[in-house]
Amino acid sequence: MIVRPVQITDLPALLALVRQAGPGFTTLPASEDRLAHRVRWAQRTFAEQVERADADYLFVLEDDDQQVVGVSALTGAVGLREPWYNYRVGLTVSASPDLGIRRQIPTLFLNNEMTGQSEICSLFLRHDQRHGSNGRLLSLARLLFAAEFAHLFGEKLIAELRGSADEQGCSPFWDSLGRHFFKMDFNHADHLSGLGSKSFIAELMPRQPLYTCLLTEQAQAVIGKAHPNTEPALKILTAEGFTHKGYIDIFDAGPVIEAPLSKIRTVRDSQALSLVIGTPDDQAPVWLIHNRRLENCRITAAPARRVGNSLIVDRLTAKRLQLQPGNSVRAVPLLNQQQQAAAA
Repeated sequence: MIVRPVQITDLPALLALVRQAGPGFTTLPASEDRLAHRVRWAQRTFAEQVERADADYLFVLEDDDQQVVGVSALTGAVGLREPWYNYRVGLTVSASPDLGIRRQIPTLFLNNEMTGQSEICSLFLRHDQRHGSNGRLLSLARLLFAAEFAHLFGEKLIAELRGSADEQGCSPFWDSLGRHFFKMDFNHADHLSGLGSKSFIAELMPRQPLYTCLLTEQAQAVIGKAHPNTEPALKILTAEGFTHKGYIDIFDAGPVIEAPLSKIRTVRDSQALSLVIGTPDDQAPVWLIHNRRLENCRITAAPARRVGNSLIVDRLTAKRLQLQPGNSVRAVPLLNQQQQAAAA
């Protein structure tokens, strides 16, 4: 498996992936024209022809038969062109000493505090490929890319995870809050936001703090909760150092998790090493390896052994990376120490 920048020839496979993902995958709409536009824009991004505010690094996961089986993305910055809204969950304290009453009420504050940070998004892996290290490779490859080209990104990476919804795609949070102001169903509003049409949020969403006690019990229960299908991605990112600090999506209340770029495990622990072709031993751990290129970026996960400042890989791994012995790579163990111990 290899992670690489998207190409226009990937469009049919990409469209098939998006259709398999179904409702909720709004950042990659099932429209050939819109997908083609995003692919072409991603190509311009990897060619360094756009500003950070517009950068959209779209990656695909490709098997050895050159079949595209997954997709993921990393943006240069959110909110610099279109407002990027979320809610911050805080507390409002009310007290009446005469009545002996003191209340701490969770409160939602509309904000743009993530403006200028970089976002990881658009992650989807074909159902029949969700095994082994494929999902981890697809997710973490973006982080290793950011480690190599840190100057292209913000101080933080954020991820807006899908929130709870029922089998029909309806959101209890939206039904209790958003629909009163927007007069449209959840899927329509989420679709408009995913397409970049976000001005309606500022025009219609109330600016005043909102008390969660006025929402239904079902809506209160899903605040900051990730959709069950998103739990694997959340687990991977949590192990990398991402945390939830009270920010949520304004549509479905899914958690917005964040981490300082320099503190992310894959970024912090990655190293520049010299590639050596050999035979890693049977006990060699799996490494995440990047060829250190931008436009011709290739990232894979493979058994490797570090010796000094060299990384020993087999010939197939070097071929996947399109590298020769002596070339420089950026690499990091695919699993952290605790995960390696658990897997042993």
